[in-house]
Amino acid sequence: MKLRPPSFWNSAQPGVTATMLSPFEGITRILGQRRLKHPSHHVAVPVLCCGNISVGGTGKTPLVLHLVRLLQERGHNPHIITRGYGGKQRHWHRVNPDQHHAIDVGDEALLLAQHAPTWRGNDRRLSADSAIAHGADCLVLDDGLQDPALHKDFSILTLDGSVGLGNGHLLPAGPLRERLPDVVSRVHNVVIFGEDTCNIAHQLPRDLPINYAHFSPGPEIRSLAGRQCIAFAGIGRPEKFFTMLRDMGLNIIRALPFPDHHNYTRKDIRLLTQLAHAPGTSLVTTEKDAVKLPQHFKRHVTVINIDIFWYDHNAPNLILDRFFENSV
Repeated sequence: MKLRPPSFWNSAQPGVTATMLSPFEGITRILGQRRLKHPSHHVAVPVLCCGNISVGGTGKTPLVLHLVRLLQERGHNPHIITRGYGGKQRHWHRVNPDQHHAIDVGDEALLLAQHAPTWRGNDRRLSADSAIAHGADCLVLDDGLQDPALHKDFSILTLDGSVGLGNGHLLPAGPLRERLPDVVSRVHNVVIFGEDTCNIAHQLPRDLPINYAHFSPGPEIRSLAGRQCIAFAGIGRPEKFFTMLRDMGLNIIRALPFPDHHNYTRKDIRLLTQLAHAPGTSLVTTEKDAVKLPQHFKRHVTVINIDIFWYDHNAPNLILDRFFENSV
């Protein structure tokens, strides 16, 4: 059973629980610093990394998909490297969306593989070498800022503007894998999704490029106009998905959040089916959730693809230009 992040992680003030757990932060920091001292493996093609420093959804996977599509439009053959969080299979291999299941390879890996060749496994070096052997002319890492296994030519840190750095503590006292000052020297760009209500930008070096963006639903949303909608999602922050739907004018009569990477059970499917029984009612979910749904049920669900709207429309192409400049 997957648990949701504790509420005290995102409290403005750390609180009693975080204070009690704070002595363990030192262990997290020491282990992270020790890991970063390991040598990095250089490969023959450029490597782009999209990662974060906190537990929970910050937009890195949608960003990976967005940049991969732009790379493909430029005529490149990007392959995606991921660890495949939540999958039971531990050996590295290429993900086949027609053969593999989310419970085996992880929901994110299965989603990524629908858009570009995707390799998953604990050893990113093996995945990278295999991808290059199969024709990749550039690699995009979904996560991996804290893993030095591969040399990265360009690293992007994704942050949620509405959540920021939570209570500012490292795991387990807070949501952070590492502190912001420790990571900024290793990244080339920061992308803040949503309004920066936590003033994250003020905590970043002035010479570090920052781009702002927000999530935008795909055209599928038009088919839901005038209908009652039951939205469900098992992503890092389901409420962001529900808010986006409401902001687009949908009549959300019920919103059901599930834990991140949740694998839907027969009981879940039965409940959702019963809730959507009323005439004029539609089930709505994310593309990441859809890969975990059985085919017979998925036909009755409207899947909303998420894209990225950049406040500076030139930002993604400038990021890719700098990526290739760094790899020369």
